[in-house]
Amino acid sequence: MITLSKNPGPIGVFDSGYGGLTILDGIRRLLPEYDYLYLGDNARAPYGPRSFDVVYEFTRQAVRFLFERGCQLVILGCNTASAKALRSIQQNDLPGWDSERRVLGVIRPTAEIIGSLTKSRHIGVLATEGTIKSESYNLEIKKLHPDVSVTGVACPFWVPLVEYNEADSPGADYFVKKCIDQLIEKDPAIDAVILGCTHYPILLPKIRKFMPTGINIIAQGDYVASSLKDYLQRHGDLEQRCSKGGVTHYLTTENPDTFREHAQIFLNEPIDVENVTLG
Repeated sequence: MITLSKNPGPIGVFDSGYGGLTILDGIRRLLPEYDYLYLGDNARAPYGPRSFDVVYEFTRQAVRFLFERGCQLVILGCNTASAKALRSIQQNDLPGWDSERRVLGVIRPTAEIIGSLTKSRHIGVLATEGTIKSESYNLEIKKLHPDVSVTGVACPFWVPLVEYNEADSPGADYFVKKCIDQLIEKDPAIDAVILGCTHYPILLPKIRKFMPTGINIIAQGDYVASSLKDYLQRHGDLEQRCSKGGVTHYLTTENPDTFREHAQIFLNEPIDVENVTLG
């Protein structure tokens, strides 16, 4: 048991790296009145290739840290953490920490909307190796839309392309086209593709360039934001425990200057960053 404040606090957004900033950006545009606390575990990123047990433990440490910093609600703005750790934290940890707090992920909001975005009932998922291996999208989509066929392809080079600021480079074309071609070859009937990693929206110009005409490309930020807004409207007690000052703070387990430099790829504003230690 840990002692946690009952006072209103910011909405926490956690990611292993920088991609969760695309989720935070979508949420803030729709819900600008709330306070937010973003935590990037950049020193231990990427999470994609790590085992379920390691991702669970790292994510558990991050959520607990955000709770201790006053967050009543934490969004796992990371597909790998959502796939490998969310359910375990909800079932195993929340009851002992504080049963009134909540941890939500990014996979279910995307799964909920996908049924309205496909006519062929064949959809693709482009994501990290960890997310694809977890089959979390397949499971969530099948629960909600049993008639939808799901095909996934791992894109191991896409995150480094973004984080090394190579998303606009000619060299990125090869890696983006290769994964898209592989996906369409596996199922030519696909008419909607989920970008199942929060880094991937940065690659949208390249993805649109190589994606066949007529295929919906689904980035998660706006859908997660809409889902969160609906969730808060349905859970008034929790909504009242989310502070409203329109302020965002940023935390990283890496060098703050490094975080600030990389964050410019995702955000169009100067930010202050605090270094923290998890574990």
